[in-house]
Amino acid sequence: MSQSFKVVITDFITGDLSPEQTAIGDIATITALDAFSEADLIGKIEDADAVMLYHNLALTAATIERLQKCKLIVRCGVGYDNVDRVLARKKGIAVANVPDYGTEEVADSAIGLMLTLTRGIHQLNSLLRDKPGSPWTYLPVAPLYRLRGRVFGVLGLGRIGTAAALRAKALGMRVVFYDPLVNDGLDKALGVTRVESLDELLAASDVLSCHTPLTPTTRHIIDAAAIAKLKRGSYLVNTSRGAVVDTSAIPDAIASGHLAGAGIDVLAVEPPTEDNPLIKAWRDPKHPCHHYLIVNPHSAFYSVEGLLDMRVKGSATVRNALLGKPMRNIVN
Repeated sequence: MSQSFKVVITDFITGDLSPEQTAIGDIATITALDAFSEADLIGKIEDADAVMLYHNLALTAATIERLQKCKLIVRCGVGYDNVDRVLARKKGIAVANVPDYGTEEVADSAIGLMLTLTRGIHQLNSLLRDKPGSPWTYLPVAPLYRLRGRVFGVLGLGRIGTAAALRAKALGMRVVFYDPLVNDGLDKALGVTRVESLDELLAASDVLSCHTPLTPTTRHIIDAAAIAKLKRGSYLVNTSRGAVVDTSAIPDAIASGHLAGAGIDVLAVEPPTEDNPLIKAWRDPKHPCHHYLIVNPHSAFYSVEGLLDMRVKGSATVRNALLGKPMRNIVN
């Protein structure tokens, strides 16, 4: 079959495109732009039949209005807040995501961040490294409490939130969740406890783990006021979307001892600017965040298998779109 379609990968993926080419087949040529802004796309994307988008940039009206014959924009990931899917639909362009590629990886990362914080592992490693001659003892992180019986609070009980909840249950934790979009009965099936408000979740949680998509409702849903409603000495983990948490509130919460620690995998702006309050506190050896905050570079999704899943499943959706077949996981 001749190569009659054009597929553009906007960002993130570079080098060998054999996973995409194998999944899409010889019906299309595939180009990876490795762009970091919409400006980098000008003159390179307008005639694309399908677009594969990752997370280094957003597709807004500035780009979508210029697409001449695009059938599909596939967000190769779970969240799709970085594409104007409403405008895309008005132009007849389907938007899809890949909701299941990294479920295990992100859930594992959330639990890993929690364990590293709640067992004092990160704090002790950081303190001993930065202060040679420190006493060889657990006392700098005392008191630490047994996890069994503690409350793991889940904000958003979707695929990843559910996977994290099951892992926390396996550790003997009591799982409580808040998600107004989940139908009744899932809590019974999973053996977890539902609460009816965010305030109830915050008040109950020893560890709050965020697993919600970014929407106008969830933007900064965890802000200074919300953090103040957590138990003193609680922990915050975010592996969802950066803007779900107002991270500027974290340094003061850790400095005051209200938060015992935080694990942040995602930020609203990535990479962060040097004047980001969270990053400044994290890098400052004199600030408590230096020892009680973990920052990762939006890496919770990653494993060799997960990255391949993301690329292949996104490409399979592209192939269906180009051939006029039904597409999975349409979000608009």
